[in-house]
Order: sequence, then C-alpha cells, then structure tokens
Amino acid sequence: MSQENNAQQQAENAPLLKLQKLYVKDLSFESPNTPDVFLKQQMAPKVDINLGLKNKKLEADNYEVALSINAKVSSEDGAVTLFIIEVEHAGIFFLKNIPEQHLPMVLAVDCATFMYPFTRQIVSQLAVDGGFAPFLLEPVNFMALYENARKSKEGEKKQ
Repeated sequence: MSQENNAQQQAENAPLLKLQKLYVKDLSFESPNTPDVFLKQQMAPKVDINLGLKNKKLEADNYEVALSINAKVSSEDGAVTLFIIEVEHAGIFFLKNIPEQHLPMVLAVDCATFMYPFTRQIVSQLAVDGGFAPFLLEPVNFMALYENARKSKEGEKKQ
C-alpha cells in the first residue's frame, strides 16, 4: 500500500507541460509590387527575418507564449519588395510542478519549439495564398537562442 501511495504522490508531483490552445493573434501579408513582380523572372530572393518571443502568466498554471515573425522577401538586389509577412502566433500552455528556476527555459525553449512547426506552416501557406512559392522558414534552435540571451544578460549585469 505504501508503494502505491508513493507512486501516486510521485505522479502528482511530476512536471507537466500540456498545450491547451494555439491561435493567431496578428497576421499581415503585403505584396506592394504586384502584379509586376509576377511578370519578372526572379532569381534567389533576399530574405530578412526577425523572430521575437514573449510570454506571460495567465491564471493558475497557464501561460501564454507568443512567437512573432517578421519576414521581408525582396529581389536579389533588395530594390523590389516581393512580400512582407508579419505573424504573431500564440499558445496557451499548462505548466505544473515546473521548478521556478526552470520556468523561463521551459517557456522559451520547450513551448517555442513545440509551436514553431505550426507557425512555419502558417507563414508558408500565407506566401502560397499570396501567389508565391511556399516560403519555408529555416529550423530554429531555441535552446541556443535562450543560452545566447541568458549570456548577454549576464554580461550586461557584469558591466
């Protein structure tokens, strides 16, 4: 009986991460130079991407994690904008029994890693719906981004 209680207590205290909901908070597609861009032969386009990540605590053990992507795709020389995509894609995550010191990493790495393939799909489909070839974002190593941001903050504190 004691072993059953111990196993049940361990299960109740085990860390838990569950996705509750994914949703689009903001979405924008611009193609300011259409239809002219469709009539010209395009070479390899120039791509500028900015990635942002933020989170906030909601009620109880729920957190919102929002991934924002701003992508500008231009002609090879950068003179003509083909399209601009801006997306803020968010999710609500249920996080229970996560130690406080690990919470920032779970939100910035685990939650973002889980959401990113869905965000990539939204961006790709938006480009297709705009008349362009699928726009596939490169994979992102959120652990490396988190570590770089953490080291930058530590470096700023030392100065």
